[in-house]
Amino acid sequence: MPILFLLISLIWALPTQPELPTGIQRLQKAYPDFIVKADANSITLKDGTVFSYDDGKKNKSFQELLDNPDLEDQFRYNYPSQFPGKDGLPVNNDPGRIRFMPFYMKMYGNTQEEVRANLREIVWLPKTIGSKILVTKVNGVDKKLESISAELDKLPGLKQYLENPGGTFLWRVIKGTNRLSMHSFGMTIDINVKYSHYWQWDCKCTNEDAKLGYKNSIPKQVVDVFEKHGFIWGGKWYHYDSMHFEYRPEFL
Repeated sequence: MPILFLLISLIWALPTQPELPTGIQRLQKAYPDFIVKADANSITLKDGTVFSYDDGKKNKSFQELLDNPDLEDQFRYNYPSQFPGKDGLPVNNDPGRIRFMPFYMKMYGNTQEEVRANLREIVWLPKTIGSKILVTKVNGVDKKLESISAELDKLPGLKQYLENPGGTFLWRVIKGTNRLSMHSFGMTIDINVKYSHYWQWDCKCTNEDAKLGYKNSIPKQVVDVFEKHGFIWGGKWYHYDSMHFEYRPEFL
């Protein structure tokens, strides 16, 4: 009995592994092919790259969150499950718009040439539209977009919102900023611009502090299909971009 008691005491005395932050757990689940190790304040990628989760800088302004975020900052706002009403989201509630770009560049490519090497041409809604688009094979994004395409192809009543897609891959910066667009990685798609609303078009500005009124014409049925396969929707941002879908399964 004394020996058993001693063993139990030793087990209880062992240091416990601190629980990983929710954001790190989400990233691990979303990108298992890239993240090989994590602790309470870092992730390690398969090539040995280590990224800190929290850079220790607190009370960042919204502009600082956009321009110089850490991985933790990406999860500042929760991606809502509900479809936005006519009033949209609270001011600056842009879940997914805050992006720690070094992490995504490590996965999808640090240069246009690196990204291009992983692009694949697929046919968007082959039965009803038949547009050819370039998307990345990284993280199986091409396969996921093909699945989305197949589901939407069975809903011809939605065709008007999906034809003439506004684009997938285009290496560029976001207008009015020095930040690289996620379109640079071929893991996004803009659907029909004709039925879309974008905050910069409506305010005729690039000012992040502009007071916005929410606009959207994209049906919930379209959004539901994309979200089912790991794509977030720009229509769930205060700075809305209703044509925009982006592969960010860490939010879903």
